[in-house]
Amino acid sequence: MNQDQEPKQPNGPEGNSEQSSLVSKLQSLGQTNVPQMEGSSIHCLTIVGQIEGHVQLPPNNKTTKYEHLIPQLVAIEQNPKIEGLLIILNTVGGDVEAGLAISEMIASLSKPSVSLVLGGGHSIGVPIAVSANYSFIAETATMTIHPVRLTGLVIGVPQTFEYLDKMQERVINFVTSHSGITEEKFKELMFSKGNLTRDIGTNVIGKDAVSDGLINEVGGVGQAIAKLNEMMEQNRLKKTNDGLEVIQ
Repeated sequence: MNQDQEPKQPNGPEGNSEQSSLVSKLQSLGQTNVPQMEGSSIHCLTIVGQIEGHVQLPPNNKTTKYEHLIPQLVAIEQNPKIEGLLIILNTVGGDVEAGLAISEMIASLSKPSVSLVLGGGHSIGVPIAVSANYSFIAETATMTIHPVRLTGLVIGVPQTFEYLDKMQERVINFVTSHSGITEEKFKELMFSKGNLTRDIGTNVIGKDAVSDGLINEVGGVGQAIAKLNEMMEQNRLKKTNDGLEVIQ
């Protein structure tokens, strides 16, 4: 065979099987594999646009589908080559239950994780940002904190209100237990009047998010990766020490 000639794509059952496998991965994960930075043990997970939950959003919306992220997080936990997770956030928020599901998955990982809010980490993006072991926010980035909202027709107002109230408590409990902000301060920001036009809630910018205890530090990609590398090294040393203790 001529060396310059490109190999032909496999035809027949074998080729069809390979194509169907790729299609299956695209449908379940949104991509064919779990991407990893070349030559690095860090995986970068991006959460952008609107977080799509049980209802499919219009095709012109920039979305992050939770059914794509959850299998990726499972793969990250199982992959021994991945030692740390970097989460890049620029989201307007979205489905509350989907956002909480992603947050719980990140918080329960055994591997070190660092989040970085760039542009915005609004609404249900707040729990996702604080779900990592350590969080950063860009100096110009913002985070919108507001009560849980519902759009569309409501049937059974008292029952719906009770459901939303309990969901809101879940968000508050998660954020306060995974960050340095107090429940009183978070509720104050959530129910503040006049901060957002014709609405209640607060827009928190960079340094304010840190001073309120919501985010750990102001910084960018360099600081986030440096912190993650530091945490990964500590994790390696802990595993080594644990192994030596078992041998002794």
